[in-house]
Amino acid sequence: MEYRFIADAMLGKLAKWLRIMGCDVEYFSSISDKELVERAYSSGRIILTRDTLLIRRRKAKNNHLFIHSDSYKEQVKQVVKHFSIDPFTGLLTRCLICNILLKDIERELVKTKMPQYVYETQDSFKICPSCSRLYWQATHRDKMVRQLMEILA
Repeated sequence: MEYRFIADAMLGKLAKWLRIMGCDVEYFSSISDKELVERAYSSGRIILTRDTLLIRRRKAKNNHLFIHSDSYKEQVKQVVKHFSIDPFTGLLTRCLICNILLKDIERELVKTKMPQYVYETQDSFKICPSCSRLYWQATHRDKMVRQLMEILA
């Protein structure tokens, strides 16, 4: 089952790590509780929050996971465990900024949009259809995998 989340303003790092794992997570750095609850309700998203007042709202009562820790690592563990998420199935398939699924892009089309070394050493590239940010597998991917394994150990 693929869950769709919305994270409150206090959970930006959690939202980023969930996106790294390929989870669909809406996040806004400044959003009112009322707007967040309405967005979750109208779009069928599960609210991730540390706000005890927010979870008392009628439309949030049966549609939230209260995040216990201030530590993003503990937050990631809690969400992965609670929803039985496989953290590696959708790894790096979403834009970390826009939350949109990435698309493959022909190698030739990115030649002028990146450093020559990157172009010469990488075989495949992905693009965010929304913001046009480019992604490719490099050492940062391996580092993220290692960090994720450490977080979830």
